[in-house]
Amino acid sequence: MTTHSATLREQIEELIAVGALKPGQHLDETELATRFGVSRTPIRETLIQLASMGLVVIRPRRGAIVAELGPQQLVEMFEVMSELESTCGRLAARRMTAEEQKQLLAAHQACQQALDAQEPDAYYYKNEVFHEAIYAGTHNQFLIDQTRALYRRLRPYRRLQLRVRDRLANSYHEHDGVVQAIIDGDGERAARLLREHVMIQGQRFADLMASLSQLNQDAA
Repeated sequence: MTTHSATLREQIEELIAVGALKPGQHLDETELATRFGVSRTPIRETLIQLASMGLVVIRPRRGAIVAELGPQQLVEMFEVMSELESTCGRLAARRMTAEEQKQLLAAHQACQQALDAQEPDAYYYKNEVFHEAIYAGTHNQFLIDQTRALYRRLRPYRRLQLRVRDRLANSYHEHDGVVQAIIDGDGERAARLLREHVMIQGQRFADLMASLSQLNQDAA
């Protein structure tokens, strides 16, 4: 039952991440139950789990909606995300084993293949594996849990960023510098590069908001 519950949560979380369920969209329990071939009870329980993660907002007597982030909140969360990833990079550069470095290089190579194919969705999933490899290299489970939780909260927006023109290529080249810094054991350089990689400001923020606006228009 736990496995089934986790699978259901992951499936709905994925629909939110890829924009199939859009920010502000009402989540109809009956409709979701039919879609996944379950009763409304596990759907309700799943929505409560997603609400605890910040992906869903449950409103008294009005049901659940996909959570929306305002511009200021989005900037603040990416700011924290960039610092968490920065810390992960610093520790990974000091603590990664040779085997973990191989896994990081393999994840980086997979990102290049998705870039060469110009497939933003494929790159998005390979990018997740790349960042997870860095988290694992910290050997700090508390940090891994906190970073992963915020990563999941920001997944729809991180994915949207990859659809902006030239962002795939830029993201990959930024990864390149991070990988080299980690393999060189240069924690401060890895930390700085990851902070810059994740932080959204200036033009990147404007591009993200424009993409989000387009997504909402498409949903209308």
